[in-house]
Amino acid sequence: MNITVIVCTYDRCRALAAALNSLAVSTLPPSVEWEVLIVDNNSGDQTREVAEVFCQRYPGRFRYLFEPQQGKSYALNTGVREARGEVLAFVDDDVTVESTWLQNLTADLFNGEWAGAGGRIVPEWPFAPPPWLPLKESFGTAPLVMFDLGGEGRPLTVPPYGTNMAFHRRMFEKYGTFRTDLGPRPNSEIRNEDTEFASRLLAAVERLKYEPDAVVYHSVPQKRLQKEYFLRWWFDKGRADIRESAGTRDAAWLVSGIPLHLWRKLAVGTLRWMLTLESSRRFIYRLTVWFLAGKIVECYGQSRADRRRLRKFPSV
Repeated sequence: MNITVIVCTYDRCRALAAALNSLAVSTLPPSVEWEVLIVDNNSGDQTREVAEVFCQRYPGRFRYLFEPQQGKSYALNTGVREARGEVLAFVDDDVTVESTWLQNLTADLFNGEWAGAGGRIVPEWPFAPPPWLPLKESFGTAPLVMFDLGGEGRPLTVPPYGTNMAFHRRMFEKYGTFRTDLGPRPNSEIRNEDTEFASRLLAAVERLKYEPDAVVYHSVPQKRLQKEYFLRWWFDKGRADIRESAGTRDAAWLVSGIPLHLWRKLAVGTLRWMLTLESSRRFIYRLTVWFLAGKIVECYGQSRADRRRLRKFPSV
């Protein structure tokens, strides 16, 4: 098997059917053997029935797995473990792909030059974006999973997003799998499981390629175009960044277990938020404050956990 496409899914049977339909008509050379592995992360809807329809309709092309431990990282790691392909491609259950997506994303991963690749993620708008949404800055694009570095292929210096990326299997054998303390799960929207893995590879000077012609279309539900969603997303992003980087352990100056520079940035961001009049720029500063607040909350939580461990195991 040359390629395994891993689709992790949870309670999105309608969107999943559209995603699988688009994958089913993928066009690859006849010599390329490929499969789609559907990993059901303990869904309570008709996900299994939808998956089994595709397994019956396309025998040998689609496979179904059930992962009972809730959390996307557990589902991803199950997919990595059970995949048969030499190259593992990842796509979410709420996107559709162009018929050439898989070929364009993976074609250069078999010659040994590239460890992985990421492609473009294009939003599908059911209505006009609101005027307060800063679409030209990451504060606006990241929560909507938009990823577009232009029309020219080149080496990646930033990690791709999890709904449009692929890696050679040996990368997981060499660097491990997705971190289970990151990634969405019940009662937590902390993410970064996808970008953290790619960042690990970039830090190890592995080469990742940007493939502009590997295109997926990501629907933007109306509930995400609410300010409250963006505020929650950036708060959780702040927590995830601290968790990913081991938080306060290398900081020189701490106040209540929190690096002093975070307090300074929070004060500056709050002033900018309060004093700016232009609505889009004002909202960016407000998102900055929520992002920093998430970092502070996670630092404080880590500091408390460290103190509890020291009291319990003073010699450690």
